Amino acid sequence: MSNPVTIRPVTRQDFDRWLPLWDGYNAFYGRSGETALASDITAMTWSRFFDAYEPVHALVAENEGELLGLVHYLFHRSTTAIAPNCYLQDLFTNEASRGKGVGRALIEGVYERAQVAGSGRVYWLTHETNHAAMKLYDKVGERSGFVVYRKMF
Repeated sequence: MSNPVTIRPVTRQDFDRWLPLWDGYNAFYGRSGETALASDITAMTWSRFFDAYEPVHALVAENEGELLGLVHYLFHRSTTAIAPNCYLQDLFTNEASRGKGVGRALIEGVYERAQVAGSGRVYWLTHETNHAAMKLYDKVGERSGFVVYRKMF
């Protein structure tokens, strides 16, 4: 990349460039074809980014008019802190941009916005097999030691 990457909030005009990144993110986690997210989930997710009453936000990485990556994050309350926590929910860069600092820049963009919001903590999850991403995550964060449990309905 000859020009620096710009990290900025997503705009309504970005939808057609954001969607392939979103689809790529979902495909990475096995949500494609018959297991793809329903289109109404994608539509709702997109609309939340522009609803002032929703705590869900999106940033994109852009270079020369091309979107290279996305990050979605949300703020939520906690029983152990007064300030909101920031959960980095989705992070994805297109394959050509991997290893070039785009993912790190997106994470740092979330860090900046969390600090402005008064949040004392940004955290995220990744799959235990996502070794490439964990190489970056080990540099920009620390492992909490917690194990995630869930029950699906």
